[in-house]
Amino acid sequence: MAAKKFIRLVAGVLTEVFGVQSSAGAGNAGDIVALDDTGKIDPSMMPTGVGADVVMLTATEALAAGDWINIYSAGMRKADASTPGKPCDGFVLAAVSSGAVGAAYKEGTNTQVTGQTMGSDVFLSTTPGAGTHTPLSAAGNASQRIGKAVGATAVDFERGQPITLA
Repeated sequence: MAAKKFIRLVAGVLTEVFGVQSSAGAGNAGDIVALDDTGKIDPSMMPTGVGADVVMLTATEALAAGDWINIYSAGMRKADASTPGKPCDGFVLAAVSSGAVGAAYKEGTNTQVTGQTMGSDVFLSTTPGAGTHTPLSAAGNASQRIGKAVGATAVDFERGQPITLA
């Protein structure tokens, strides 16, 4: 849903403009805040230390809402237990196109997952961006607990130390 519009004086002319639903940083300084599609203020608008621990990063591949992500030197990508170099560092709640900037959550509850069993531990999967309820056991995989299911569509993210299996 598009942000609601308001009237603003621009160069001496009354102009209809949209409120801003998410912030890309200093370029949005002075903009009017608008609630997002959930009726809440996007976490990217909050100062450090208030709300979720979110960083705005460039996606180096297309990410779907709910994907578990790895943060690395070029931005963020899908976390993947099939290789030791892509541990889970957080998740995205909204889809992010490759090359676009999106919100990477480093803590909190991933509410964009499905098929969870309440109370079950969740581990990083060998399917990029996914979690599993079954701990990995194959040599070369990176076993990492990433949280606990707190509902059918929610996992409380708790980053565990990845262990490369022998």
